[in-house]
Amino acid sequence: VQLQASGGGLVQPGGYLRLSCVVSRSPFTMYSMGWFRQTPGQEREFVAGINRSGDSTYYADSVKDRFTISRDNAKNTVYLQMNNLKPEDTAVYYCAGDRAIILSSIRASGEYLYWGQGTQVTVSS
Repeated sequence: VQLQASGGGLVQPGGYLRLSCVVSRSPFTMYSMGWFRQTPGQEREFVAGINRSGDSTYYADSVKDRFTISRDNAKNTVYLQMNNLKPEDTAVYYCAGDRAIILSSIRASGEYLYWGQGTQVTVSS
């Protein structure tokens, strides 16, 4: 299974970006998906997660009400819409997926078997 993340870039504070992650393996609906981020010297942290059908979503407190995770199962793609970006959102963002996640553990990076390559998001004026 390959995950291909894209959409990162440089944006000013208050701006927005949309990250995308395409999953190579079908059926995509078997995979719960998550977005994580990491800065140098820090552990990878949970940002957002979504269940297989897309009707349940989960967010870190730091991004709630600013970020939205969604999925298009017809396109094997999960998205992360990031609004009102702040300098502290600067990080490498990774998408992750797994077929066997218990939703109570969706925030745990160790629960995910498949990872994308990461895309850099830089928020700076």
